[in-house]
Formats: sequence, structure tokens, C-alpha cells
Amino acid sequence: MAYTTTKQLSQDLQQCIKECLDCYQICKTTLSYCLQKGGKHAEANHINLLADCAEICQTSAAFMLRNSERHGWVCDVCADICNECARDCEKFDDMTMKECAEACRRCADICKQMAGTVTHRT
Repeated sequence: MAYTTTKQLSQDLQQCIKECLDCYQICKTTLSYCLQKGGKHAEANHINLLADCAEICQTSAAFMLRNSERHGWVCDVCADICNECARDCEKFDDMTMKECAEACRRCADICKQMAGTVTHRT
């Protein structure tokens, strides 16, 4: 596979990478916030979901950056996990959690679009 510079990546792909990396950063920051806040914010399932979301976003961006033929499959999974994380974050009534949910929704939307541009395995 040939090395690809960001100039060679499509605008849509670049935007998807950006949203994935933004979501990764927000989920990592929110995870730390939740641990410090304690209580329901720090429940294991919620913390694990934030960690899962951050990791799949980072992985998805990495697949796209190296122009992997499989990036669409990873984007599809990323969209599902981001949507789940957004729903979970929306249960909390504070601005940090709302911002995380919004970032997850943006990432999910563009990843779902990106996944639709690739033929899936059967």
C-alpha cells in the first residue's frame, strides 16, 4: 500500500478523521472528569463505554490515515459505539456530559456516512 499524505485524502475522509480524533480526546477527558466526579459518573459500565468509545475512535482514525481498505468496517463499528456512548452521556445533566454526547453524535454521523461508502464483506 502506498504512503498517503493528508493532501491526497478526500475532504470527507479528512473530516471523518478529525471528528474521530476530536471524539477520542473528548471521551478521554470526560472519562477523567467522571472519575473525579464520582457517583453515577464513575460507574464501571459508563467508564468502560467512554474508554471503548475513545479507543475505537482512535483506531478508526488510524485505519483511515493509513488508507486501509478495511476502514469502512471499523467506521461502522465506531458509529455504533459512539451512538451508544452519546445515549449514555445524555443521561447526565451537566455540560461536560452534554458536550461529550454531542462529539459522539458528530463522530457517529460521519463514520456512518464513511462506512456507507465502502463495500462490506459477506
